[in-house]
Amino acid sequence: MTKSANIKFILNFTPSGMIPTKTMTPHVPVQPEEIIQQVAEAAELGVNMVHLHARDPETEEPTYQKEIYGKIISGIRKHHKNLLIGVSTSGRSFNDFQKRSECLELTKDAKPDFGSLTLSSLNFNNQASINSPEMIQKLAAKMLESGIKPELEAFDLGMINYAKYLIRKGLIKAPYYFNLILGNIACAQPNMLNLGLMINELPKNSIWSVGGIGDWQLQMNTMAIVSGGGVRVGLEDNIYFDQERSRLASNTDLLKRILAVAEALGRRPYSHLEARKILLGKSSGE
Repeated sequence: MTKSANIKFILNFTPSGMIPTKTMTPHVPVQPEEIIQQVAEAAELGVNMVHLHARDPETEEPTYQKEIYGKIISGIRKHHKNLLIGVSTSGRSFNDFQKRSECLELTKDAKPDFGSLTLSSLNFNNQASINSPEMIQKLAAKMLESGIKPELEAFDLGMINYAKYLIRKGLIKAPYYFNLILGNIACAQPNMLNLGLMINELPKNSIWSVGGIGDWQLQMNTMAIVSGGGVRVGLEDNIYFDQERSRLASNTDLLKRILAVAEALGRRPYSHLEARKILLGKSSGE
């Protein structure tokens, strides 16, 4: 899964995250209808996986409510049935297990394929994401019971080792999907050495994508393409098109740019059905 000769790759789209607001950038989708529309447009461009964060339609603040997640997921599936859909169980705004795991209770057309699983606590610039060992294991167990695959989020080398611990405990099953996210102020910094070390430590049967926070999104996405991995890209990680921060980016801007890089390097995203079979071993509805 990590050979550079692999032509096709996972293109994981992160349209909104928890931080960007309309005040920060008018391009970020916050209403369910906006998210559905931007995901549908991204899927037409070649995105085969989406990482969702729901917002309260009235306040536009992050929400854990499964009804809002369900509305977004059902809306996306009307357009793209086999697009891989992941939901957030983040600990940045909520650290109650029931709240964080509520979105894992969705069923039928609203059931997500993936749930995010951050593999340790960490500090962002102005906020902590608290992920105790008990919380991580309870979330992993609920995903396993619900038939939802964990989207393993590793911001540093030690987090990959914790994933191996979860494997030994039987809480996560192969194939393993990792997002390697570099550039956060308190975690692995965005350079080839750190990325190479993280890739080297991945367990067997791992499929991986790389994201870069802020100014380093394009560089880390490109290193992933060159290294034979997948890409995590979107306004969740970076709202600017350039390192000078002279131009706000749209999600379409970011997607079209990395797709042009991939094409120049002879790589292209998996189709929705190919990505689904590689990561889940089935198509939607099977």
